[in-house]
Amino acid sequence: MLGNRLWRTKSVEQSIADTDAPATRLRKDLTALDLTVFGVAVVVGAGIFTLAASTAGNLAGPSVSLAFVLSAIACGLAALCYAEFASTVPVAGSAYTFSYATFGEFIAWVIGWDLVLEFAVGAAVVGKGWSSYLQNLLGLGGPGMRTTVHLGAVSLDWGAVLLVAVLTGLLAAGTKLSSRVSQVITAIKILVILLVILLGLRYVSAANYHPYIPPAASAGSGAGSGLEQSLFSLIVGGATSTYGIFGLLAAASIVFFAFIGFDVVATTAEETRRPKRDVPRGILGSLAIVTVLYVAVALVLTGMVPYTNLKTKPDGTKATLATAFADHGVTWAAVVVAIGALAGLTTVVLVLLLGQIRVLFAMSRDGLLPRPLAITGHRGTPVRATLLVGLLVAVAAGFFPAEKLEEMVNVGTLFAFVLVSIGVLILRRTRPDLPRGFRTPLVPLVPILSVASCLWLMLNLTALTWVRFAAWMALGLVIYFLYGVRHSVLGRRLRGLPAELGGPAPTQRAFPT
Repeated sequence: MLGNRLWRTKSVEQSIADTDAPATRLRKDLTALDLTVFGVAVVVGAGIFTLAASTAGNLAGPSVSLAFVLSAIACGLAALCYAEFASTVPVAGSAYTFSYATFGEFIAWVIGWDLVLEFAVGAAVVGKGWSSYLQNLLGLGGPGMRTTVHLGAVSLDWGAVLLVAVLTGLLAAGTKLSSRVSQVITAIKILVILLVILLGLRYVSAANYHPYIPPAASAGSGAGSGLEQSLFSLIVGGATSTYGIFGLLAAASIVFFAFIGFDVVATTAEETRRPKRDVPRGILGSLAIVTVLYVAVALVLTGMVPYTNLKTKPDGTKATLATAFADHGVTWAAVVVAIGALAGLTTVVLVLLLGQIRVLFAMSRDGLLPRPLAITGHRGTPVRATLLVGLLVAVAAGFFPAEKLEEMVNVGTLFAFVLVSIGVLILRRTRPDLPRGFRTPLVPLVPILSVASCLWLMLNLTALTWVRFAAWMALGLVIYFLYGVRHSVLGRRLRGLPAELGGPAPTQRAFPT
């Protein structure tokens, strides 16, 4: 029966056993330091260079620093749940793999499809941001080269395509090499951020922090209303979600985009030498580092200039860190910010691509997507999946506009966090015997708080975002019922059929030592 197929679960033992299949085995190269760097590399990016300024100007005012704290709390609760799952089920795929072991195949597919919003769409959005900063940097010395060219009715963002192409080649060469490059670039952007904080402290005025939570804007002031305001504000009858308490809550949901990515660490569990110890350290360590950096930058930024100076201009130009320095005549800071942003966004795209590739690899190994995508090359890297993800992200980044996609990424990620948090409760009850390298404290309180905080943030996204999310998930269901449910490896095993489709597995390749 179809109902039985939808809820069939893949045991933790089977998931771990599949990691040793010769044709689809990943090489274990990563350490706790590598994972922490990956986490910081993917999280510290657009949020710290652009999102803090624009959100302060358009939604929260000086209270954007509190918005970062609220988002960090929600992420921290979810991170504790991710840490337990990743140390218990050290298999590629992150929330997809965890859901397969607890909720069943159907929910696993839903969350795997949902993760495309976080990783692939997120990589495309950030890639376009990188291209914009490159264009700004090229134009600082005068008329510069544009990174977007118009081909008739179609626009091509060659800067974003170039970035994705280079990073795809790097990932195809091996995860360890990607980690080394990420460490160097991450060090550069952290130095730039520290320089910005220290320099900005000279211009901070306490008067700019008042009012900390600006009074709510009226509906007739041009502020977003209707479907453009937060769902929570719409439900309880708020006029807008611009400034005031509704603005602060909406800002927390928006700046959540700045934290997206720490869960990518969980997708690399299968490639970690000591996953039970190192994965929790990588997840929690990276989240702690970036939270401190975000709050520090937000406090300095809103202390340098009145929040009204950070509003988006009528022509659509958004404020950045450079805007605050330009108001004080420190024009050369724009160069520093641009360099830091380029470095920051490079590693964000790199690690988001890595996360998407590993999710696609895991889903293909399970047969829910074509199995050949799970074959690993001589370096123990899924080259086919890497090239496919790189191609799709390059097309999205090169030809499609990025407007409103940030919120799509947010709702997809929060949905994944909710399922992982519930999954911890289920696995504690159904498999208390499993060895856990890390145990989420105060269960069931922490997972319940994680679910509640994530649902709260989801409720404060715009109503239009929910409409788009529903359409995206409907497309995913069509693909699952047309392909995944019939080609599932787990389904074939339960029916007594060979797990391999289309013949035997390819000959095992020896990994270089």
